[in-house]
Amino acid sequence: MRRRDILLLGVVAASSRAAVPPSASAQGPKTHHRIAFIHSALPVTQLTDTSTTPWVRWFFEQLGQLGYTEGRNLAIDRYSAEGRHDQFAGLAREVVNRKPDVIVANLNPLVAALKTATMTIPIAAIVGDPVGYGLVASLARPGANLTGVSTDAGIEIYAKRLQFLKETLPAANAVAYLALSPEWNGKVGRTMRDAGAALGIGVTGLMPEEVTPAQLTKAFAAAAQQQVDGFIVSGSGDFLAHRQLISQLAERTRLTAVYPYRDYVLAGGLMAYAPELGDLARRLAEVVHQILRGAKPDDIPIYQATKFELVINLKAAEALRLIVPQSILGRADEVIE
Repeated sequence: MRRRDILLLGVVAASSRAAVPPSASAQGPKTHHRIAFIHSALPVTQLTDTSTTPWVRWFFEQLGQLGYTEGRNLAIDRYSAEGRHDQFAGLAREVVNRKPDVIVANLNPLVAALKTATMTIPIAAIVGDPVGYGLVASLARPGANLTGVSTDAGIEIYAKRLQFLKETLPAANAVAYLALSPEWNGKVGRTMRDAGAALGIGVTGLMPEEVTPAQLTKAFAAAAQQQVDGFIVSGSGDFLAHRQLISQLAERTRLTAVYPYRDYVLAGGLMAYAPELGDLARRLAEVVHQILRGAKPDDIPIYQATKFELVINLKAAEALRLIVPQSILGRADEVIE
C-alpha cells in the first residue's frame, strides 16, 4: 500500500466516485479547489465516499451536498501515515509542499506536525480537546490557521467511560487504558488514574509501541498476564482504524471494554459512550466549505461535540458471559441484539 495516493483534477479513480448526483452538485461551487486529506492510520483507499469508516464517508457525502464533485470542481490529494507517528513530520512537509487550498486531518499529534509545517495553509481538523492539547488558544477564537471539530466535551469524558465500565463490572479493581505512551503519560492518563482512584480502581497503561496488528496482539497478551478486568480505548484515530481487531482481541481475552466510538460496537465491541460522529463529520465538511469560500480559520469557531450516545452490544456481552445491568441498559440510546 502506498503511503500517498494523489488523485488529480479531471482524473476520477474507480474507488472514488462522486458523492452526489450531478443535479445536486451542479448548483454548488464552480471554482476548482484542491484539498489534502491526511489520516494518521487509515489507508488511502479508505479516504473516500465509500469508506467503511463512517465519519470519513459522511464527510465526503456532505462535501457533495455542498456542491463539490471530485474530478469536476475538486481535486483531492490523499495521504496516510499508516499508524507511523515517526512519519508525521515528514508527511506534513510533503502535504504542505503541494500547496493545497485546505488540509483536512485527524489526530492531535498529526495536526501539531501540520501546524509546525505551515502557518498559512488552512487546516480543518477533527481532534480531541484541542485547547488542552495546546493546538488552539480557544474554541471560539482558534487563532492562526487551524479550526475544525472536537470529538469530546472536555477531558472528563474519559472518566465518564471509566464510570460506565465500573457500573457494568462492579467487582472490577484493575483496568487498563489502551493508548500510546504520550497520551498515557499526559493529561488524559492523569485523568484516568485520578478517576480510577475515586472509584477504587487501579488504572494502568496498555501501550503498544505502534498501533499495528502485531503490537495490539502483544498488548492484549500483556493485559491477560496482568489479569486486568477490562479496558478503555483511546479516542485516537490510530486505534479506530483497527477497531475490528481490537474487538476480536477483547473477546478472545474475555475483557470488558468501553469504547470511544459507536464504530467499535458495530465491529463487535461491547459498549461505547461516544459522540455522534456523523454530526461532527458533516460540520467538518461545512468548515472546509467556509474556508474555500474565503473565510479565515481564525474566524470559524471549533465545534465541540455536545451529543453523546451510549451504545451496547448484547451479542458481545453474551460472548463475554457478561450480564449488562439493567441500570445501564435503561440509559442506553441503542441496544444491539
